[in-house]
Amino acid sequence: MRVSTVILPIYPWREGREVWRAADDLGFHAAYTYDHLSWRSFRDGPWFGAVPTLAAAAGVTERVRLGTLVSSPNFREPVTFAKEVMTLDDLSGGRVTVGLGAGTTGFDATVLGGEPWSARERADRLRDFTVLLDRLLTEPAVTHDEGHYRAHEARTIPGPVQSPRVPFAIAATGPRGLRLAARHGQGWVTTGDGRLPDDATPTQSRAAVRAQVERLEAACADAGRDPASVERILLTGFTPDPALESVDAFVETAHGYAEAGITEIVVHQPIPGTQFAADERVFERIATDGAAQVRGLATGTSSA
Repeated sequence: MRVSTVILPIYPWREGREVWRAADDLGFHAAYTYDHLSWRSFRDGPWFGAVPTLAAAAGVTERVRLGTLVSSPNFREPVTFAKEVMTLDDLSGGRVTVGLGAGTTGFDATVLGGEPWSARERADRLRDFTVLLDRLLTEPAVTHDEGHYRAHEARTIPGPVQSPRVPFAIAATGPRGLRLAARHGQGWVTTGDGRLPDDATPTQSRAAVRAQVERLEAACADAGRDPASVERILLTGFTPDPALESVDAFVETAHGYAEAGITEIVVHQPIPGTQFAADERVFERIATDGAAQVRGLATGTSSA
């Protein structure tokens, strides 16, 4: 199992550079950031752009993978985003993963002055966005005239460092999103099952994630794809697991989700006074001692 972190884009760069360097030095597999224009309780505080943040992070890190968790069509366009992704991959020497999701009806959906899209339209747009982004990052010139997005002789030259393109990690739990992940994703992202009651237990959460993984595996089988070729990423902080309370708690959480089929577990870099508050020393030990203890875990998938 891989251990990664997510760093919210809330830091002026004089502070942020040290946070990103620390993620690299601590040995995390990847360091992601949220790609929103603002987010929930952080709406009225500092919040910087994901792409410039990752570009700066590429310059102060050497090993850790970088990426969005996740980008959505709520305010992104495939042609311009493809150019930014290609540039990030160049700046980082091929260390970028692009997380993609349908987005929600929150701030990102209304900040440009429009009405939020329905769940069906968000799913439609994620499909069309992903299909075109895939073409843009694998073909030097693209003309595309179907679905919600267009491209006319769009150039993405010289293309990404990574071949055949930057990997996609697609956040999805519904049937359409899982089919999309099976067709286009090198990774799949879950935050658990949001339909569970507030008093749900870790055991219930892990069973729900196991069911999600089984549906992903079925979608891969339908697409003629080996399910083991898709990384399964859990973003913690939204499940009833005490992952950041101690190293032992993290290891126990990782064991539980490895049995559910998860191959990469992501913890939030601590932010005091927020829902992501945690002991910085525990966080650092999770990156070192905890990661060492879970590195050899086998997943619970039948294909792994």
